[in-house]
Amino acid sequence: MNQSLATNLSVAARRQPQRPALLFEGDVTTYGELDDETTRVAGLLLQRGLEPGDRVGIMLPNVPEFASIYYGVLRAGGVVVPMNVLLKRREVAFYLGDSGAKLIFAWHGFAAEAAAGATEAGADCLVVEPDDFARSLNETAAEHAVAERGAGDTAVILYTSGTTGQPKGAQLTHGNLSVNADVSKALFSLASEDVILGALPLFHAFGQTCGLNAAIAAGASLALIPRFDAATALEVIERDQVTVFEGVPTMYAALLHHPARARADVRTLRVCVSGGAALPVELLRGFERAFGCMILEGYGLSETSPVACFNHPDRERIPGSIGTPVEGVEMKLVDVDRRDAAPGDAGEIAIRGHNVMKAYWNRPDATAEAIDADGWFYSGDIGRVDEDGYYFIVDRKKELIIRGGYNVYPREVEEVLYEHPAIREAAVVGVPDTDLGEEVAAAVALRPGAEVTESEIRDYVKANVAAYKYPRHVWFVDELPKGPTGKILKRAIQPPVVS
Repeated sequence: MNQSLATNLSVAARRQPQRPALLFEGDVTTYGELDDETTRVAGLLLQRGLEPGDRVGIMLPNVPEFASIYYGVLRAGGVVVPMNVLLKRREVAFYLGDSGAKLIFAWHGFAAEAAAGATEAGADCLVVEPDDFARSLNETAAEHAVAERGAGDTAVILYTSGTTGQPKGAQLTHGNLSVNADVSKALFSLASEDVILGALPLFHAFGQTCGLNAAIAAGASLALIPRFDAATALEVIERDQVTVFEGVPTMYAALLHHPARARADVRTLRVCVSGGAALPVELLRGFERAFGCMILEGYGLSETSPVACFNHPDRERIPGSIGTPVEGVEMKLVDVDRRDAAPGDAGEIAIRGHNVMKAYWNRPDATAEAIDADGWFYSGDIGRVDEDGYYFIVDRKKELIIRGGYNVYPREVEEVLYEHPAIREAAVVGVPDTDLGEEVAAAVALRPGAEVTESEIRDYVKANVAAYKYPRHVWFVDELPKGPTGKILKRAIQPPVVS
């Protein structure tokens, strides 16, 4: 039996060729049309000599061509290497060189850096401009067969950003991604009538699995937004009658605080999904009050395809919790020696199941460090679990602040900061301190028109946490630095000089 992820699309196209698969700026791509485009992308690749397992780069924003190329590569038996469109020449060259990809599809608006990086890596660059690309596909012989692939064959190599060293390519198999798409479909009760807002980048695990692949598995529609903007998102939700919104906490904050929110018709929303970072409880409650829609918060990583743990719609939902492990997945907490953590103690989250990656691409040492002989993947995230099996993220292991021998978990302090009425966004980081080793510091973005002083914020947090936890250093920023999914990038935060 063919286990290729691409079979989901071909099956959906046979069942419902006229149903909308993709919605984009008022245009509709049906399942039949999308399937036909993938046959021609596959034909193009086979003409160029693609062999099963060959890697192909995709450097496109959230546009319909991403889906046709993604599934076209898989249909031909290739391995997709998704890439952020904002990558520069040297980064493109690394991704292509490290993966051994000999071809990259690049969106015309970002073609210069892609082409330069491809040249450096000795790869070909195919520029994707919608009209020219459509003409090229129309002139290409279709390849209707879906290449035979096993569940254990690599489908996608997702490069993880990491905080140190070069990115590592997580090999996600056809089995990993197919089962995770089915898990997402069940979690969010997706049906063919649903419309998912595709605002999360498709080159990222969250948007790719919970958005694109889950939509195709359910025969649902995906309404694409090339780059998230709150005003555009509200317009698309209303115009395309979106039923499922998937985002990271900063997206929820942007929608909640946007001036157009009160005027937008968002009554079609039935469920919202949050991941990528911990969702502050105050933000969750505020959004649910304003939008009248339940948020399901979950957790995962690129290496886990990504869904590992979620609040399930048919079980009790605990604000602030990432829920319980999804079907077929186990989780546990371990101490620094990777022994089971004592009951009640925080520990590193370890994950085992159908979702765990095959390996890091050409990195056996890194793979052995991340996945033990029993199949447990060690996440680097610190969590705790209650007596009912609900998990809570305490913080990233590497973001832990050790102040004078005391552990300070930024997430706990950030929860308090988000409760302050003047604060829109906040990030807590450690800064070097001669006496204490590290001191607690907070970068804060205020809501429009809000006025508050640094000392007032310090005093507010001090009144709500232990004395060693409150931020001695507070500074204001217009915006916090964010990655491609909108997740706050703490490693990019530059504290002012402190004394």
